[in-house]
Amino acid sequence: MKRLIALSALVLTMVFTTNATAQKFPGLDKSPADIASQPSSYKISKKNIRVVYSRPQLKGRLVKDLAPAGKVWRTGANEAAEVTFYADTKFGGKTVKAGTYSLFSVPGEKEWTVILNKNLNQWGAYSYEKDADVIRVTGNVSKSKDTIEAFSITFTDTDMVMGWGTTIVSVPFSI
Repeated sequence: MKRLIALSALVLTMVFTTNATAQKFPGLDKSPADIASQPSSYKISKKNIRVVYSRPQLKGRLVKDLAPAGKVWRTGANEAAEVTFYADTKFGGKTVKAGTYSLFSVPGEKEWTVILNKNLNQWGAYSYEKDADVIRVTGNVSKSKDTIEAFSITFTDTDMVMGWGTTIVSVPFSI
């Protein structure tokens, strides 16, 4: 019994006198990651398309300053967005083989060029290589009545839709 009491005292002493170091976790990212999928309903587990991307916020800035017209943009923030097609798909009228691709875009006033690139795990568009493009398609631009503060991607039954500021870009797809 004395042994058990001594052991308990030793354990309690260690617990209260040891400098336990807790894992330090970073705060929330200023451009948090998100996932958009098609079909969008969480009740449908079998997805056709999934996009993993980060969501930059305007915070009083202009889209044209953050995603300049005529320049390749990572389509989001942080790492280049990645899109996975789970089956061969017509995307912007062109056939894309099932697989995962980096998603880039070139903003424009009336249309955006949307690019699927075979190089994955890229930070931003800094290491973007045009020679690695799988396809380039045209996204049609329209205007939103409301301002979209955080860059967003969603799907309808027939389009991948990107929105930011008052800009809406739609790229048709079919499975």
